[in-house]
Amino acid sequence: MDNDFINLTPENLSEEHICCIIRSKKPHPGIEAKKQWLSERLKEGHVFRKLNAKGTVFIEYAPLETAWVPIIGDNYYYIYCLWVLGEYKGKGYGKALMEYCIADAKEKGKSGICMLGAVKQKSFLSDQSFAKKFGFKPVDSTGSGYELLALSFDGTAPKFAENVKKGIESNELTVYYDLQCPFVSRNIETIRQYCEENDAPVSLIKVDTLKKAKELPCVFNNWGVFYKGSFVTVNLFDRTYLEKLLAK
Repeated sequence: MDNDFINLTPENLSEEHICCIIRSKKPHPGIEAKKQWLSERLKEGHVFRKLNAKGTVFIEYAPLETAWVPIIGDNYYYIYCLWVLGEYKGKGYGKALMEYCIADAKEKGKSGICMLGAVKQKSFLSDQSFAKKFGFKPVDSTGSGYELLALSFDGTAPKFAENVKKGIESNELTVYYDLQCPFVSRNIETIRQYCEENDAPVSLIKVDTLKKAKELPCVFNNWGVFYKGSFVTVNLFDRTYLEKLLAK
């Protein structure tokens, strides 16, 4: 296993790829949006650590107090994403990244680490069975299939903000999103175009401050969808999924 890992910094951010979408020359709106978002978050203690290679091998986490998720707790880290793909799978990279996060948390005197999970594994969420091997356990739930997993060092536990279970009154398709994920920009345009073409009412709500993120009416990792007043998913989706959803 290659142990050449690097952390993104304000100094190297413009030159390094961000793993999810690797481009050397041709610009991609999602990448530029992600890097702009990261440029502010890195000042807050946000960590993006990746293998120094052209591959998807990385972990992204932040102090819970400044993490753009409706989760509250004292002195925790929040893991947004831990992702290893392709030829790098099964070689110990995920283990190395998780161990780095745990060691970093302990070194900084954190109370623990948490992440979004689900009763049944869902797409676009880190592998919770893998996290549980390190001692992560469910500490809160939404009642809609999502859980908060935590690895506690001192017996304390974070929890979902009360507003997570609040819901919304609107019946139209409603999408809350931020630009933390480079795939979001393209998905938002897909939804916008489809709804315009099919005269489907839609509200696309950009989450552009920490305060808005903490006050969201649903679980959120960078994306949250409601339809007909009910929470649907934290997953990004394509036109086929959207067509089936609006047909219900």
